[in-house]
This record gives sequence, C-alpha cells and structure tokens, in this order.
Amino acid sequence: MAETQQVDPKAERKAARLAQQISSFSKAHGGAEGQIAYLGERGARIVLVGEDGNWGDLVAPSFEIAEKAVEKSGITRHESFDGEFAAKVKTGRYEWSRMAGIQVGGPKND
Repeated sequence: MAETQQVDPKAERKAARLAQQISSFSKAHGGAEGQIAYLGERGARIVLVGEDGNWGDLVAPSFEIAEKAVEKSGITRHESFDGEFAAKVKTGRYEWSRMAGIQVGGPKND
C-alpha cells in the first residue's frame, strides 16, 4: 500500500506567500540567489541577494517551509553564505556604521 503524505494547507499557503515575496525581490533586483539559515524554534531565515547587490531577508516558521518557498520561487539556493555569493552583497554607509557601532559598543548619539 502506498504511503500518503499529509499536506498542511496552512504551511502550503505560507510557502506560497514567501515564494511570491522572493519572486518579487528577484524581479526588482534583476534576479536573486538565496541561502537558508536555521534559527532554531523561531524557524529559518531566507537571505536574498539580488544581481544588483541589494540584499534582504525573510523569516519562515520552519526550515521545511523555507525550502519549499525557495524551490517554488525558482532562485538559486546556496548551502552557505560565503565566497562568491557573499561577495555579491553591496553594503552602504548605514551597514558599515551599524557594524562598526556593534564592535565599539553601539551607535553614539553625539
């Protein structure tokens, strides 16, 4: 007897919504690539990098939903955020000031 797989309609809807958001990001930035990072009980983070260097992220309630969303969107998925993939990210003044602020105790309000 064939094993039937239960489909959670709520999870399917969430994956479809995330896939639509990923596709919109990709369209707005000349294409996109992504990576999924496990966040524990919080779910999974989908990091997106556009062909123009802009980046963004989405949070899915589970790693499985994140995988389905990325698959449905059709973007290239990377196993890690390093090398050529990470080098595509363009950072601006805001990101550099935030990163520096974190390293030296936070932003100053002078």
